[in-house]
Amino acid sequence: MYVGRDMTELSMMSKTDWKESELAFFHHSLQQMVPYLNVEGQSIHREIIEEIERRGGLNRHEADYTHGTKQSFD
Repeated sequence: MYVGRDMTELSMMSKTDWKESELAFFHHSLQQMVPYLNVEGQSIHREIIEEIERRGGLNRHEADYTHGTKQSFD
């Protein structure tokens, strides 16, 4: 569950100052609403995607049955 700053506060900041968890949460939220976003919403979503890509993607912090929390090299 996301616990952090809301979009009102974040919209007054550069995307470079957002935490990874904030980028991930709002990307996921906006991704689910893409068909309903107006031009401004699409622009915000695009900026979030560009910042995630600039940072090298989202890192996995939790393990599941196919992935561990640490990378292992053979």
